[in-house]
Amino acid sequence: MKVNTLPTSRAQTGQALIEFLVVALALLPLFLLIPVIAKYQSIAQATQMASRYAAFDGLVRNEVQNSSKPLDQLQDEVRRRIFSNSDAPIKTGDVAGDFKANQNLFWRTPHDKPLIANFSDVTVTRSQQDGHDGQTLSSKPGPFLLGFGGAGIGSAQVSVTLANLPSGLQFYEPFDQINLMMKRSTSVLADGWTGKDPADVEQKFAPYAPGLAVLKPLSLIVKPVMGLAEPGVTPPKLGQLDFWRDAVPADRLRSKQ
Repeated sequence: MKVNTLPTSRAQTGQALIEFLVVALALLPLFLLIPVIAKYQSIAQATQMASRYAAFDGLVRNEVQNSSKPLDQLQDEVRRRIFSNSDAPIKTGDVAGDFKANQNLFWRTPHDKPLIANFSDVTVTRSQQDGHDGQTLSSKPGPFLLGFGGAGIGSAQVSVTLANLPSGLQFYEPFDQINLMMKRSTSVLADGWTGKDPADVEQKFAPYAPGLAVLKPLSLIVKPVMGLAEPGVTPPKLGQLDFWRDAVPADRLRSKQ
């Protein structure tokens, strides 16, 4: 029996092409939005880095160590060094301007407009809170919380307001009216245990030196025990603060002229 399949083959001619065009039409908005989503992710990562920059700045500039950096100065540094062009130099007092040369060229809309319209849309806030069960860390002298004047937990939050995508194109929705704002925060323990030099650390321990001196006789017991338990390991110098002082090799020192 002979079967003629020619009419069916003719009817299916071009069907695959039509199906492909229908699927492509549905996926086209997604493909067009992929670069935009990548830009949002890049800004989100930069916002997280900025919050870390601002928070860790508080480790070296706080009321316990010296003085806090003015918020306006910190804000200018974050805008210029993290949200500006990627090859921006690190210079004191350098401020980012709202023009293309200072903007990150990757963070732009398909119509070549900046996603961060103005650098003033990048804001930095700081806060400080108690660090131990509602009480300021090291606020009172004691056997475990020595009175070193701890600064507690310092937090920095960075907020970035992004420009909307151009309106009028359906596949940009809802990014044309989303009014997106990214926020990231980082918290660090800004504690007064650190010191600017060995003498500063010893000075903080000075009130407790008499009590620590009581531990010196224990070295007569600890030293032979350590020698048996861990041969070759130098036993701790109990009660001897000067033993832990940082030593700088003589060839690394330079006399003042």
